[in-house]
Amino acid sequence: MNYLCRMIAIEFPPPDFKIVQENGKTLIFDRFRKKYVVLTPEEWVRQNFLNYLVSTLGYPASLIGIEKEIYLGELRKRCDIVVYNRNMQPWMIVECKEMDVPLSQTTLEQIVRYHMVLPTAYLVITNGVNTFCCQHMVDAQQWEFIAQLPAHI
Repeated sequence: MNYLCRMIAIEFPPPDFKIVQENGKTLIFDRFRKKYVVLTPEEWVRQNFLNYLVSTLGYPASLIGIEKEIYLGELRKRCDIVVYNRNMQPWMIVECKEMDVPLSQTTLEQIVRYHMVLPTAYLVITNGVNTFCCQHMVDAQQWEFIAQLPAHI
């Protein structure tokens, strides 16, 4: 991406995750879904980002949804993270990729398609190393990269 000047530096808090081995798989407890899920590289990024949103930025855990299902035409997709405002309206969509996956125009286009179905004020893409946030400028009908994640409203 050519937006490195708008890359957001994130320092994840020390992890305090519950991780177990079961049937040859590593599972991590997702406190939002209240269940153990398979610990994939993408899930590791998601859990750390969720921890950052709640522990560092103070986003209310009760206003965060995980793997919100949407339909793009007949295709069923899932938004990794949806943050709601205090009126329970979708406010931010977060797309997580594993650390080895570079963020690209394709990643941005993916989350913009999600926004067409689930309109929000903010879109975030992260691979745990790099994070970018776009704010929807309603008057101009365009997106603007911003230098930090917004305070939750």
